Amino acid sequence: MIDSLVTFVITMSGGHAALGIVLFTLAVRLLLLPLNVRQARTAKIRERLAPKLRELQKRFARNPERLSKEMSALYAKEGSSPFAGFLPMLGQLPFMWLMYRVATHPTALVGHDLFGAPLGQQVAGVVANYGLASTPVLVFVVVIALVAVVAWLSTRQIKVSEEQPELMRKLAPLLPFGSVLAALVLPLAAGLYLLVSTAWAVSERAVLASRPL
Repeated sequence: MIDSLVTFVITMSGGHAALGIVLFTLAVRLLLLPLNVRQARTAKIRERLAPKLRELQKRFARNPERLSKEMSALYAKEGSSPFAGFLPMLGQLPFMWLMYRVATHPTALVGHDLFGAPLGQQVAGVVANYGLASTPVLVFVVVIALVAVVAWLSTRQIKVSEEQPELMRKLAPLLPFGSVLAALVLPLAAGLYLLVSTAWAVSERAVLASRPL
């Protein structure tokens, strides 16, 4: 199935695999937009209800059953639920997996490149085959640098609650840079996918955060 999908993506982009990966990633992110809007709405509701939730947690700390009922009732008044944010997140996983499989397909990307850099090779392989001072390595450097910039922008959007464990508060700003590490060890096609997908995610969060949902 993945073979057929990758072939279809490349064919629909006129034989340009890099363009196909970009267009396919954008198409999937567009399909996921309604789920992301719902998730953003849930996050805003949770943020707005935070003071009341803390009050309930203090009031019914010794009565978990009553606390659960009161929290559910509070969310119900807002037309939401404590678990509403998890459903859109779970719904995204199959699509994210599909995009990753397309971007890292080992055989269908053979012979395809981005400005001379093979899409199916990792940066270490490109350095070994072309040398450190070469155009293909420069393409890798540019893509990885752009992924790092997007990761930095993503860290500026992270809101860490004081109620979260200290370890989580310290790790949260570092998590977006996992995409940089992935781009360093995965094929160039995957780095291109990460760049487009994370750039869309950062832009999407910025737009959704600035408008009422």
